[in-house]
Amino acid sequence: MSQDAFKKFTAKKKNSVVKEQFRQEKKQARKEKNAYFDKLKEEKYQARMAKKNGTSTPAKTGADTVSRAIANTAALPKATKVSAVNQKTTDEVMPLNKFLAHCGVSSRRDAVELITKGLVKVNGAPATEPGYKVQPNDEIFFNGKKLFVTKNLVYILLNKPKDYITTTDDPQGRKTVLQLIQKATTERVYPIGRLDRNTSGVLLLTNDGDLTQKLSHPSYEIKKIYEVKLDKNLTKAHFDEILAGLTLEDGLVLVDSLAYADSKDKSIIGIEIHSGRNRIVRRIFESLGYDVKGLDRVMYAGLTKKNVERSKWRYLSEKEIRLLKYMNESKKKSGKVSPEKISLAEEKQAAKTADKKPAEKKLTDKEIAAAIGEVAIPESKKIVREKEVKIPKARKFKTHSEKKEFKKNQVGKK
Repeated sequence: MSQDAFKKFTAKKKNSVVKEQFRQEKKQARKEKNAYFDKLKEEKYQARMAKKNGTSTPAKTGADTVSRAIANTAALPKATKVSAVNQKTTDEVMPLNKFLAHCGVSSRRDAVELITKGLVKVNGAPATEPGYKVQPNDEIFFNGKKLFVTKNLVYILLNKPKDYITTTDDPQGRKTVLQLIQKATTERVYPIGRLDRNTSGVLLLTNDGDLTQKLSHPSYEIKKIYEVKLDKNLTKAHFDEILAGLTLEDGLVLVDSLAYADSKDKSIIGIEIHSGRNRIVRRIFESLGYDVKGLDRVMYAGLTKKNVERSKWRYLSEKEIRLLKYMNESKKKSGKVSPEKISLAEEKQAAKTADKKPAEKKLTDKEIAAAIGEVAIPESKKIVREKEVKIPKARKFKTHSEKKEFKKNQVGKK
């Protein structure tokens, strides 16, 4: 019996699933190909060395080589399959507490306490200064283990639900966001920024300290979009007041954009802001007498919670990581110009002005005639050529039908 009639009852795979499956197959084929050629190179090298030493090696067929290479590739542990993009090795000079944070021992603040307690040793001697600059050839030990700044960088996007604390640990025993990503990685990751306990939405977690510092620094102006649910409709006057800027207890607050998320329900507001102050969105509406019933972050640094259900997570793609690392670099570079640069620019501008030639004055006809010794012709005696005035011809026929009728009569006469 044909199965064609039952095809409509089977669930079709999504295009994204099919594309991902094809991508993985292509990746596996490329891996097998590279393993095959690496094995061939190794065999040629072994044969050369054997010939040089006067020993013989048994011949190996190409099929055996391919099967053995595939088996070796499949037998590799997952930890060794991480690409060079996800590896971070640094030989730069950095403070000791930052070094411990990069090694995944603890945060920078907690590392200061570990150092002051004498639990960290540098080149065999206990270190008590958190600001000590670690050199590339220094050996750092913690609890008898040598530390290395080489680790797998992990980037996770979480759709945070309510009733979870945005912290690594809570003394009161409340639920934390790290409990939601326990199966994601064995590395020590921490959240970028904070979301209140009753705020849901996009939250990034990583062990990349440089990216965390960049996204948290106000000079990069990382934009965030929130969906706010109020206890009553937002009036037009308050809407314009928020757009113009509000003055709170910690200074002026400017929003980038403000809109009604639902045209029928004026209590649901969409707000875009780049300020990272504590509880800034809630304080904006509470200062105008509104009670925030719900707050959801729908976008952070260009990342959304699309296809990520509440309490679920996903890894960032390489393209997303690259965009985050180079986001708003122009704003960071365009800082205040130093007085030395200003004075240098002024000197260059003055040099350009001195090199410029004065604009040549255009001579009139009288001045030219006087210079060559001729008599200038007065303006009144100059011959002026009149423009020809074209007189439009009268139309022979007023309408198109008259023209057709005339042509018919002419044909009859012929």
